[in-house]
Amino acid sequence: MPEIYRIETIAPEEDGGGVVRRTFVRVDSLEAAMERAKRVFTRARVPQATGPKVEAVRVLDGAGYEVFSLSSRD
Repeated sequence: MPEIYRIETIAPEEDGGGVVRRTFVRVDSLEAAMERAKRVFTRARVPQATGPKVEAVRVLDGAGYEVFSLSSRD
C-alpha cells in the first residue's frame, strides 16, 4: 500500500540553514523514497543547479519522523 513521505532539502548553516524545498512523494516503500531522495540530492548539487546551495536531504514519514538523511559530509 502506498505511503506518503516528505523529502526536504536543507541549506548549509553558513547560508542560513533551514529547509530549501519540500517535496511530497507517494511510493510503495521506504526504499523507494530513499532512492528518490538520493536523486533529488544529486541533482541539487550539480554545478548547473539553480537556487540556493543544498548541503543535506532528509526523508520524513507521514507522522513527521525523520527516517533517512544524507549529507554532503557523509
